[in-house]
Amino acid sequence: MTLIEEISNWISGRTTIPIEYAKLAVTTIAILLIASIVKKVLELIYRQFVKDPKKRFIYNQKKNVVVTIFMFACCLIVWNTHVAGLVTIISFLSAGIAIAVRDIIMNFFAGIYLRVAKPFNLEDRIEINGMRGDVVKISSLSFEMLELGERVNGEQSTGRIIHIPNSLIFTYALKNYHTAFQYIWNEIVVRVPLDADIDQTKTVLYDIIERNDTIKETPKNMESQMENASLDYIIYFNHVRPIVYTKIVQNHVELYIRYLVTPKKSRNVEDAIYRDILEAYRHQEIKLYQDS
Repeated sequence: MTLIEEISNWISGRTTIPIEYAKLAVTTIAILLIASIVKKVLELIYRQFVKDPKKRFIYNQKKNVVVTIFMFACCLIVWNTHVAGLVTIISFLSAGIAIAVRDIIMNFFAGIYLRVAKPFNLEDRIEINGMRGDVVKISSLSFEMLELGERVNGEQSTGRIIHIPNSLIFTYALKNYHTAFQYIWNEIVVRVPLDADIDQTKTVLYDIIERNDTIKETPKNMESQMENASLDYIIYFNHVRPIVYTKIVQNHVELYIRYLVTPKKSRNVEDAIYRDILEAYRHQEIKLYQDS
C-alpha cells in the first residue's frame, strides 16, 4: 500500500468522505507540494547562476507559468474520470459562484488583455486612477508598480509597491510614458527682470541646454522613434529640438525652456540645467528676477 493510499484510508476512516475522493484530494495536494518544491529548486538554481536581476525576474516569471501549466495538467489527469460530476455540481452553484468571483473573473480576462494588447510592459512608467509608477510585475490577476512622487518633486520613487487589480485597465484611462517613443516634454521656468537682455539670456540658456549630454542625443533618437511609431499612430511634432519661449508676467519675464527627455532621467537633467543657470548667474552672464 502506497503512502497516498494509507493517508486516504486514514482520512476516510475518520470522516464521511468516500475513499475514492479522499485519494483524489490527497493526490492533488501531493501534486501541489511537488510543484512548490520544483519552484523552489529552480529558484535556487538560477539564483546561483543568473546574476542579472532583470534576467532573473524574467526566468522566474517563465518558470511560474511552466510549472503552473504542468500542475494543472497533472490535476486534470487525476480528476479526469470525475470531471463530469464536478461540472454538474458547479452548474448548480454557477450563479452564486459568478457573483462571488466576479472580480476575480474580470481581473483574469483583463490579464489576458494585458498579455495580448500590451498597453504597457515591464519597466514602463504609467499612470492610472491617479496612481503613477514604474511597472515591476504583471500577473494573471494584478500588476504591481513602484510608486512615484508628485511631478513637482521630480517623479522620484517613494519606495512603495502599489498592487493594482488588472480590471482597472477597463475602468480608468491609462497614461503610458513609453508608448510610441521613450521621451516626454519637460519644461523649466526661468524668471528674469523686465530690463534684462532677453536675446542674450536666451543665448546663454540655449548654450546650457545644448551642452547637456542627455538632451544632446534626444532629437536624433526621437526622430528615429517617431518614424517607427508612424505606422501605428498619427503623431508628429513641429519641433523636436529644445526651444525657449517668452512670456511677460506682471513685473517680470518668464522664459520657458522646453525639451525632450526620458521620464526616468528628467530629475537629473533638470538638476544639471538649474546648476548651470546658477553658475551663469554668478558669472553675471544672465540676470534672475528676485521678488522683493
